[in-house]
Amino acid sequence: MALIRDEDKKYLMDEFNKYVSNDVDIVVFTTSKEECKYCKESIELANEVSELSDKIHFVNYTMEENKDLASKFNVTKYPTTIVTKHGSTDGRIRYSGLPSGYEFGSLIEDIKNVSKWEADVSSKALEIIKKIDKPLNIKVFVTPTCPYCPKAVGTAHKFAILNPNITGEMVESLEFEKEAEDAGVSSVPHILINGEVEFVGAYPDDQFAEYVLEAYSHS
Repeated sequence: MALIRDEDKKYLMDEFNKYVSNDVDIVVFTTSKEECKYCKESIELANEVSELSDKIHFVNYTMEENKDLASKFNVTKYPTTIVTKHGSTDGRIRYSGLPSGYEFGSLIEDIKNVSKWEADVSSKALEIIKKIDKPLNIKVFVTPTCPYCPKAVGTAHKFAILNPNITGEMVESLEFEKEAEDAGVSSVPHILINGEVEFVGAYPDDQFAEYVLEAYSHS
């Protein structure tokens, strides 16, 4: 059974026709191990999305057979879904876990933004993000039923588009329970920047950027 409803497919096809001007890859890293609970669904979802536009290309790699590529994309866990320019090995915009529920909308917005390689943020946020000149990782812990999480994920991914030193990562807390527990996640969205600076909530991008700057200052 298809993961995307027929009525939603028509809407998405129209959106992609309007907003996807340059080719985009959806790269999914999975494993051959049976322990991966949502690897199959991650493949199916990415493939169904790619079928809605000839400018969206789906690629699937297994961790065991593609270690070099996993290293290039800096992927260490599965399933991981990456949205990037066609043919690129840039893994800065990523989903650790299945981008389902409310996060499916984040995936769609990422495709449109990556196609243009543009991101709409406030002038204050842009000024701060441009200052980041060393690697910085933003993890946004989410659950599929959290209506506020896509805003936080979207902001992290926009920052990653605007600055090549930033990686924005959605982490599905129920799939990566140990990682969420180690990060002290009790409510979502829970944002952890460089493993040091953290906050809870879907903040406006200028306030979010202030936390990014704080983490940058600590590193």
